[in-house]
Amino acid sequence: MAKSVAKPAETIGEENNNASNVVTTNETVEIQAPAEHVKDETEISIEKKLIALYTLQQNDSKIDRIKIVRGELPLEVEDLEDEVAGLETRIDNYIQEIEMLDKQIADKQLAIKESQGLIKRYEEQQNNVRNNREYDALTKEVEFQNLEIQLAEKRIREFSAQLTMAKEEIENAQHELSDRRNDMEAKRSELTDIVAETELEEKELNNKSEQQQRLIEERLLIAYKRIRKNARNGLAVVPVERDACGGCFSYIPPQRQLDIKLHKKIIVCEFCGRILVDKELADSLS
Repeated sequence: MAKSVAKPAETIGEENNNASNVVTTNETVEIQAPAEHVKDETEISIEKKLIALYTLQQNDSKIDRIKIVRGELPLEVEDLEDEVAGLETRIDNYIQEIEMLDKQIADKQLAIKESQGLIKRYEEQQNNVRNNREYDALTKEVEFQNLEIQLAEKRIREFSAQLTMAKEEIENAQHELSDRRNDMEAKRSELTDIVAETELEEKELNNKSEQQQRLIEERLLIAYKRIRKNARNGLAVVPVERDACGGCFSYIPPQRQLDIKLHKKIIVCEFCGRILVDKELADSLS
């Protein structure tokens, strides 16, 4: 009789287990293989945001340099314009004061003539009085009109002194106004020349800045502008250089530098609040 060729149960079990392991291994390879080549979407998104922010910073820094070339000229021109406007207002006020003083002098001169006319009439009436009471009453009226004349003459002298002073002030203000206008025109001409040299470049940079801002979400853009406004040098996004923040030069620990290089999240300097990027990214954009 021939021997049975059936395999032992242990052998069959082992083969089944091996087959199962092969399937499991194959399935694992098929699932994990694509994951090794796919970059995390969040990482790509953060990296793009950092690139957009740093590019915007570079563009805005160029605009800042153009403004530095102009220096204090725009402010000087503005101050001179305010000073010229102030002098013109002062001269107008003096002119109105002179007109008012002239009118007051004319009124007092008219009052003197009226008082003189009354005195002449009262003196004529004294020649026709019937008793001492009427004579004394007319005498008092003459004395009163003489006092009125004296007071009017005193006021005329005061107004005349004020008038002379106002005219002197106008003359001085006009000389000063002429000097300030000359200074203002010279500064304006100098500023116009500088603006003409950089106007086209500045316009292009402003357009690029506006286009770049459209690529940045509003929350980040608001934070960027706030940091730029508070920073003395206008730098809101800076690279890490020599283990330090490129804005305030404070030390950045190695672990934090590693986090910055991984682009997993936007990291700011703990000391100055500026947004930090790694030097490799900054160099690639520069």
